[in-house]
Amino acid sequence: MKIIKGSKVRQESERRELAHTVAGIIDKVRNEGDAALKEYNSRFDDCSRETLRISRKEIEEAYRQVGEEDVNNIRAAAANIRAFAEAQRASVSEISDFSPVEGVLLGHRIIPVESCCCYVPGGGYPLYSTALMLGIPAAVAGVRRIVACSPVIKGTDRIHPLTLVAMDIAGINEIYAVGGAQAVAAMAYGTDEIKPVNLLVGPGNSFVTEAKKQCYGKIGIDFLAGPSEVLIISDGTGRPEVSAADILAQSEHDYEAKGILVTTDEDFGRRVIEAVEEQLKTLETAEKASRSWEDYGEVIVADSLEEAIEYANSYAPEHLEVNVAPEITDSTVQALYNYGSLFIGENTAEVFGDYASGTNHTLPTMGAARYTGGVWVGTFLKTCTHQRMTKSGTEAIAPLVSSLARGEGLMGHAKAAEIRIETKNRE
Repeated sequence: MKIIKGSKVRQESERRELAHTVAGIIDKVRNEGDAALKEYNSRFDDCSRETLRISRKEIEEAYRQVGEEDVNNIRAAAANIRAFAEAQRASVSEISDFSPVEGVLLGHRIIPVESCCCYVPGGGYPLYSTALMLGIPAAVAGVRRIVACSPVIKGTDRIHPLTLVAMDIAGINEIYAVGGAQAVAAMAYGTDEIKPVNLLVGPGNSFVTEAKKQCYGKIGIDFLAGPSEVLIISDGTGRPEVSAADILAQSEHDYEAKGILVTTDEDFGRRVIEAVEEQLKTLETAEKASRSWEDYGEVIVADSLEEAIEYANSYAPEHLEVNVAPEITDSTVQALYNYGSLFIGENTAEVFGDYASGTNHTLPTMGAARYTGGVWVGTFLKTCTHQRMTKSGTEAIAPLVSSLARGEGLMGHAKAAEIRIETKNRE
């Protein structure tokens, strides 16, 4: 394996300071509630809202500001996302009266969480697509109370109108103008104005991620997400300008976003580097994308396709593109197993999944794809087991349980099994 463009290593030296700062924000929200949220709104976003909840009037005004074409585009994307979410929900079934032995009846129910919060970042862009990706699967899952929070446009008292429209189309019930670590704390612990939720999902900056980490346990979370990533596997049969465009699409997300090409063709790798540099000359977001590419972009030449696949499985990227010859595409896909979402063939741009193809774009980063997938309908569902016994089932299983419990030295467990047989024998 040969590196023809390397990247610098992300530094973790400030992590301890970040953790301390976020802990202070969480404590302040727990102690001071809404007053703390309003103080942070003022300090970080120059926002002077007195009521944190967005009113129906504000949502209706957002529709007027956005315009018909944008509303129709959001609805079209929402329809695709909802259709796939409904297909996912249909794939999750309940089990009733499964019997491993006669008289022992087992099952499980699929139960939606009662409430959730969809965290929709603001930052440099109105990421209204995230509102669709979080709110729609929650609604399809059957969550009764779907809350969203998002920071306001800096210097104003309002969330971006595109974001509000998307939240409404997604089926979100409550919307609050608050962001950052303080929003996570409010959703976990509650304030006078904001009732806490059971689950919080969605991406955010390092403060949001750290707050999710510290509040986990009090509140459920999807996963801890870092900067966006794309890894492209190529055998050199595709167009370098296409791979370059996909790398830059990730790079413009964040100064620490990562675009990686792993190719078996060194000449192709060098042409991709040239194409990236050429496209940066006219890219409107070049200031952020160029720094991300310079600092964290990588181009690696693998000795074989097998080595490229091994590298991808080890890296476990958020987005994984497979751009190889058609005759080896299927076998390459079958060999891959660590990724957030997979994009197969040059026709399948990663950005299609970001917006409108129907799969979810809230995905694990920084290697988390080794143990979890992305947000989906199942994120909002609990699989809860149950069991019941007939008299014959009790007679059959109690001696086994008694023996196992006594082997562990848990005599109360053993007697709880034995008493059921003893009681029956006295009848």
